[in-house]
Amino acid sequence: MIGLLIAVPAFCQQGGENSPAQPQVKVNILNVCSPSAEEQKEISSALARIPKQPAFGPDFEISHGVSTLTDAPNFLQPGASTQVSDQPSVARYVRIRREFTGQGVFSSVQYSFSDDGQSMVETLVLHVRDPKELIQVSLEDSASAIGTVASMVAADTPVNRIRLERFGKSSIALARCGASENKPAPDQTVYEPLFRAGSEIVSEYRHRLGAKRTVTAELAQITSTASAKARASKTAKQ
Repeated sequence: MIGLLIAVPAFCQQGGENSPAQPQVKVNILNVCSPSAEEQKEISSALARIPKQPAFGPDFEISHGVSTLTDAPNFLQPGASTQVSDQPSVARYVRIRREFTGQGVFSSVQYSFSDDGQSMVETLVLHVRDPKELIQVSLEDSASAIGTVASMVAADTPVNRIRLERFGKSSIALARCGASENKPAPDQTVYEPLFRAGSEIVSEYRHRLGAKRTVTAELAQITSTASAKARASKTAKQ
């Protein structure tokens, strides 16, 4: 991942060059490979505020399902060597949500696991109780789907993306960036403490939310349901 370009275009009206009201186009560029020192400080501060030993209330939510993505995201333009399949991508997912007790900075946490057959992704999102500046913190790790789901959730896969959603401001993000066709991989040594802190948080919450047991059990239900539907369809055609 080299970087992320997010464009927020206005809905432009076609007209002549002398059109009296040409809407402006605002483009926000997230420097995910090398955030500034101020942005690093803000990321560090947000991670430090996440409870290391969270106390959860009795309420919880667990859901699973299948999501189909038919269109590729249009905010990233694929390069010449990028291969984009015209086939829809189907991912199985599991979500676990818990509420924090007390009146801390964060009100709830959501852990998500998805598997589309090519990659498996874990995402931990913490929502702020009173969003004045910070809205939520998102931590993500991923790996190629060459192993089993059980091995993925059992392993402490290191975080490769950290994102802060801010109120009234653009987001701040940090991501692992590799080499491109024309440039070598950037030196991200200075960001290792942030990646390490994020990885420790995900590891702790993965354990406290019982992700290993829950994810494998919930995805097994999806597989069983799909198999049952396939058998029923085959029987109906006979």
